[in-house]
Amino acid sequence: MGTMPEMNQLVKIPFDNSYLHVAEALFAHQLPTPVKQPGLIRINEALAGALSTDPQQLASEEGIAVLAGNLIPEGAEPIATVYAGHQFGGWNPQLGDGRAILLGEVIGKDGCRYDLQLKGAGITPFSRMGDGRSPLGPVLREYIVSEAMAALGVPTTRSLAAVTTGERVVRDEFHPGAILTRVARSHIRIGTFQYLAAREDFESLKQLADHVIERHYPEAGRADNPYLSLLTQVISAQAGLVAHWQSIGFIHGVMNTDNMLISGETVDYGPCAFMENYNPATVFSSIDSGGRYAYRNQPAIAQWNLAWLAQSLLPLMDDDEATAVKLAQAALDKFSDQYQENYQRRMCAKIGVTRVDAAANELVSALLSLMADHRVDFTLGFRVLADWLVWDGRQDGEPGSNERNSAESIAANSLYPLPTVFQGWLRDWQQFLGIGHTEEKAPLGEQEIAAIRAAMLACNPVFIPRNHQVEQAIDAGNSGDFEPFHRLVEVLATPFEFDPANRDYAMPATPEQRVARTFCGT
Repeated sequence: MGTMPEMNQLVKIPFDNSYLHVAEALFAHQLPTPVKQPGLIRINEALAGALSTDPQQLASEEGIAVLAGNLIPEGAEPIATVYAGHQFGGWNPQLGDGRAILLGEVIGKDGCRYDLQLKGAGITPFSRMGDGRSPLGPVLREYIVSEAMAALGVPTTRSLAAVTTGERVVRDEFHPGAILTRVARSHIRIGTFQYLAAREDFESLKQLADHVIERHYPEAGRADNPYLSLLTQVISAQAGLVAHWQSIGFIHGVMNTDNMLISGETVDYGPCAFMENYNPATVFSSIDSGGRYAYRNQPAIAQWNLAWLAQSLLPLMDDDEATAVKLAQAALDKFSDQYQENYQRRMCAKIGVTRVDAAANELVSALLSLMADHRVDFTLGFRVLADWLVWDGRQDGEPGSNERNSAESIAANSLYPLPTVFQGWLRDWQQFLGIGHTEEKAPLGEQEIAAIRAAMLACNPVFIPRNHQVEQAIDAGNSGDFEPFHRLVEVLATPFEFDPANRDYAMPATPEQRVARTFCGT
């Protein structure tokens, strides 16, 4: 395959590239390596339209060639970016895009700038003995999970397209090859700043920081100390992001500093997974043998990673190192409170509570303890709470109880029946919300209860990308059948809307279906 990609003017992508003008130290010019026989898997038509790109052009023969790296569209300036990072706590002074090539940037219809990157597009100067390719499985996984995260409202990179390559990739065995077109507000990482700081290239470091401020945090440019303001805003963005992860049971799996984007978007869907039975110690990643990136550790790891960003920015924050350290530490010390504020607000909303106070937080903690003790599915355990809003807390057969508010009836008709031991907590929750009979005040009316129910259903998904379903889609794709993949993507596009026809997609894995380990794919 020694041929070079050809230039193409038939597929119009409105490139407007800026990263090439930041600092030459941050990238290498790199063309994709053409593949044997590219084939289309899926085009994200809505996302293409949002990027002012015609999805029909992308689905054409020329468009598929562009998405496979065989043709270079007009205006593209392909590069591979370089960065450093702490991987599982260990320092690596040079990493980089070992199998990803950034075609260029476009301005979306929302006025924001976005990167278009081909993941699995061939060897780069940063491949570190790798082949620069991606098996089909990781491409399908990232497409499924990243688009599900977007539908859940989580800041995330997106998937514009997936194509096969007609070639095989060797990992533990031979796998079909594929390429993902990934979209991000930028691919600038904590590790990008670490790379320049470690080399004491402070001129390039300042250029990078100025670019990030202009691109992502323009208000920082108006601050008295723009680089301290930049750090403060990145900390705030990451605190909100990780709190959102925790509220939906998402486990990233590989929270290295090179996998945390400055923009505050989730990136790298390698060994990621959604927790089913609630257990704070849950780990899925096959390479995380020590549980460093377990569900319960994600907030602390985020703060640890942000400390390295702060370390990298010290030379820009003040000429006096002691003063810079003091400023950075004060900013980092705010992370925990910001995270807790975001997390508590989201968790209280999941049980229909709009005010966040000690009593509400205790109610959430008690529920989580019950869920852990009884191995309750995290997603459905919260989702079905809305079923219990009609229950007034009285035992079946007690005077005033009836079929409408019978605990037995609710449990029998629920999508996911809660264990009977939950009834004590449910009564406390009902009383906290003001539903049912109390001596202190009249119960809420039907319209008020309906409003609480609607709010709960809007923040508690019924569909998530469950590990066994993702694996089933991958297994079918490896055999050439992409229908399960397409169907799963479509169901996950509306995660809060339950359709009984899709009930199986809401259900946890059976013991035989359970996926205990997920893999990176590199």
